[in-house]
Amino acid sequence: MVKDLRERTGAGMMECKKALTEAGGDIEKAIEAMRKSGAAKAVKKAGRVAAEGQVIITMSDDRKKASIVEVNCETDFVGKDENFIRFAEEVGGIALKEAVADVAELTEKTMASGQTVEEARQELVSKIGENIQVRRAQNIEASEGELGSYRHGVRIGVVVEVAGGDETLAKDISMHIAATKPVCVDESEVPAELLEKEREIFVAQAKESGKPDDIVEKMVSGRMKKYLKEITLLGQPFVKNPDQTIEALLKDAGAKVLQFSRVEVGEGIEKKQEDFAAEVMAQVKGS
Repeated sequence: MVKDLRERTGAGMMECKKALTEAGGDIEKAIEAMRKSGAAKAVKKAGRVAAEGQVIITMSDDRKKASIVEVNCETDFVGKDENFIRFAEEVGGIALKEAVADVAELTEKTMASGQTVEEARQELVSKIGENIQVRRAQNIEASEGELGSYRHGVRIGVVVEVAGGDETLAKDISMHIAATKPVCVDESEVPAELLEKEREIFVAQAKESGKPDDIVEKMVSGRMKKYLKEITLLGQPFVKNPDQTIEALLKDAGAKVLQFSRVEVGEGIEKKQEDFAAEVMAQVKGS
């Protein structure tokens, strides 16, 4: 019920729980009470699509810990508002300092003003007049290497852990990931269900050729190998030097990538999408 109320209102988990408790478990009464409370404006705007905003990366001084937070709003204009940016940056700092596990935990943390993140969010909604959501929060901790990062504008953020090499290499790898959107580091990490799905598609396409089964199998095998190179970081051509794969680049530097996280504003939210990955690719090649 808390989940349902949160989806319908956009309010925080704890506030939804409190409203439901006070309403005796009646969702409609809880919504009515929330509309009457200080959260009224936030609740009314919660149904509007918030697919703009910023990705905030916060890194510890020793480059061993980092947080990536996505804070959404409805328009690009508000995404550049100083109040919105200040809120997003403070939330990013809290995410790193408190090592939060998820957004639900993050919204309960206290800001410098003494308000919780959720209370400050609602106040900002009332002040700015748009639906604002803290959508995602991740914490990345280095296991044996150091973290590097890259932020393309305000929309794409990447954090990568590299063992060996230097800070410049880590940034180059981060820029590459921003541009190419790999699924994982190497073939061993590719989800089995994703492989099976692609294989089924390739088989169906190959059979359309009318060729014998043994030829079809060879066609599918070749396509799968190509597909794996396209979606894995190590198999991809380095955007700054397409003649060299990321695997070769790392080998030359005596380094390896242990993990990465890539977050793009509005991923998965239904609205008109622009090809920001292509924009990053063009910028990286020109640098």
